[in-house]
Amino acid sequence: MRAVIQRVTRSNVTVDNQVTGSTELGLMILIGVTHDDSQEDIEYIAEKSVNMRLFPKEGDESGFDQSILEVGGSALLVSQFTLYASTRKGRRPSFTGAAPGDLSEPIFEQTVAAFRARGVPVSTGVFGSYMHVDLINDGPVTILLDSDDRKMPRKHAD
Repeated sequence: MRAVIQRVTRSNVTVDNQVTGSTELGLMILIGVTHDDSQEDIEYIAEKSVNMRLFPKEGDESGFDQSILEVGGSALLVSQFTLYASTRKGRRPSFTGAAPGDLSEPIFEQTVAAFRARGVPVSTGVFGSYMHVDLINDGPVTILLDSDDRKMPRKHAD
């Protein structure tokens, strides 16, 4: 599972000219699901995302001191199969690394539930729909998170 996490001062997602989800201070997170994602991947992404120190303390715009839980923020989660695009060959991306909708939709819904279970208010787009996402990236802060990283050995510099 992959996530693109953006610290935002506001974000929303629109489907057919209707806002389906929004957040003020918080995180806008694109979620990509691949074929072999499991409950472990869901838990990893949710746990890392809600506890990662991405927000400054009051009066310090450049700090990374508090999590979304500590600042009382909310999250907008949007399913994004293009996070598994392969651009190795040709000019058109291949999306064979992304799980099909019948597999990825329940995993996405379980991910939303995992965020909520950790105390983060969550709104979403509409799975499988053409969406417009509008956001103000604060900082800007954008973090790439891949659940496969949990299997990698730690380097001494980390």
